[in-house]
Amino acid sequence: MFFIESERLKLMSLTHEQLLLLRQDRALMEISIGLTPSFMLVEPFYYAEIIDALDNFWLPNTLAHPEKYLWYTDWELVLKSANTSVGGMGFAGYPNENGEAEIGYMIDGNHHNKGFATEALKTMIAWAFTHQFVKAIIVHTYADNLPSCRLLDKCGFEQVEDVEGLLTYRLEK
Repeated sequence: MFFIESERLKLMSLTHEQLLLLRQDRALMEISIGLTPSFMLVEPFYYAEIIDALDNFWLPNTLAHPEKYLWYTDWELVLKSANTSVGGMGFAGYPNENGEAEIGYMIDGNHHNKGFATEALKTMIAWAFTHQFVKAIIVHTYADNLPSCRLLDKCGFEQVEDVEGLLTYRLEK
């Protein structure tokens, strides 16, 4: 399993097989990769997005693009001191022809306001920008998701679009 690290976090990219376990049962997946089960607190809206991503993006795309699976999977954000997941992050596919890579994230409700999203996002950006073909990182978030907007501002993103409350942020290499 491929991973990258920051000061407090280990960002672990899930393989297709690990995603299948996640779809079956989060605790089973976590135990299979040596983690303490997290018992995440996830709002129903975001839980539905995770299931949709599993069924319609992560699973089919990690199977279709095994050599590029890092761009198509969930990366577990593991708090090293507790060996437990505090959220997930991942790209919305291989960068497009303009070198833009879209990223999304979710932090366990039990771990909000601890700086994990900032630390993880900065780490993923640094990793993505090691690839010469990546020119920019794109994030979509809702205007009323103030913590997400603050995170993006803190990480140096610039808001470039607002379409009916769906904001697009961009960070150039």
